[in-house]
Amino acid sequence: QVQLVESGGGLVQPGGSLRLSCAASGFTLDDYDIGWFRQAPGKVREGVLCIGSSDGFTYYADSVKGRFTISNDNAKNTMYLQMNSLKPEDTAVYYCAAANPLIGGGSSCAYDGMDYWGEGTLVTVSS
Repeated sequence: QVQLVESGGGLVQPGGSLRLSCAASGFTLDDYDIGWFRQAPGKVREGVLCIGSSDGFTYYADSVKGRFTISNDNAKNTMYLQMNSLKPEDTAVYYCAAANPLIGGGSSCAYDGMDYWGEGTLVTVSS
């Protein structure tokens, strides 16, 4: 069964760092477009960082450029979001997501372009 499970969220002070993990099962992450999204209270879910599996596509939200990095550990079939210099406005539920590039029209970092989602992990940035 296809599944994505996030972990690593929690409370962090402004300026601090967190690394979120997303473990995949039922499919191989390296074959998929992957991304991290977030949804703050009262806001729509937005793409944070996304990369295509093989087409060279990369997307960074302007708000996280220079602070967040996406990566993948093929051996563990796990993706990560490294978050540095965190700000209170980064507070949100963070979701990992994956899209099968063989059934879509191309890589994107749109909410409706992803096929599989984790349940989310809450990140709270506060003093």
